[in-house]
Amino acid sequence: ELWHRSGHWDHYKDNMYTTQIDGMNYAIKPMNCPGGMLVYKRKLHSYRDLPERIAELGLVHRHELSGTLHGLMRVRCFTQDDAHIFMTPEQVEGEILGVMDLIDHFYKVFGFGYSLELSTRPENSMGTDEQWKMATDALIHALKKNGKPYEVNEGDGAFYGPKIDFHLRDSLGRTWQCGTIQLDFQMPERFDLTYTGEDGEKHRPVMLHRVIFGSIERFIAILT
Repeated sequence: ELWHRSGHWDHYKDNMYTTQIDGMNYAIKPMNCPGGMLVYKRKLHSYRDLPERIAELGLVHRHELSGTLHGLMRVRCFTQDDAHIFMTPEQVEGEILGVMDLIDHFYKVFGFGYSLELSTRPENSMGTDEQWKMATDALIHALKKNGKPYEVNEGDGAFYGPKIDFHLRDSLGRTWQCGTIQLDFQMPERFDLTYTGEDGEKHRPVMLHRVIFGSIERFIAILT
């Protein structure tokens, strides 16, 4: 039921490990985000509480094709330094820029330069055109305000929202996606997440998915 609600069953099932026990379908976790939403949903929230940032080091399993596996660079089981940020619409730009600065800081510690890509709506996606435009425009505005050059990767966003990808270069000159910032209007709606606004009414938060290293295993491989 969890993966149906999140949309993974309809849009990501081919990349999931599934099984059936006593007539019920089960899946091994491919992404950490539904867990973050269940944590948020455990209690009531006010606009004064936001942004709320929920972080974890989560182990995920994804059914990558055997021909794409590559040492520690691309594996089927890896650890993500995941965080999910729940915020008001007015806080979106500040949170995106804050995460971009955080990722920049960590990469500089290791002496890495990086390139940026804006990945837009894929064919297999959920949500309205208006929601996707709002999310994409917000990322573009933050990228322009950040001032670093970026390229557009058409159709390579997540099924729930567009994203900013951070690519690092290894010792052989190959680029690998590590950090990512994904803006999501879909899952807060599907999980019926709310907060009480200054007007006393219920409002829907906006969600930001972010990783700094991405796959810890991949980042270690690039370092070595």
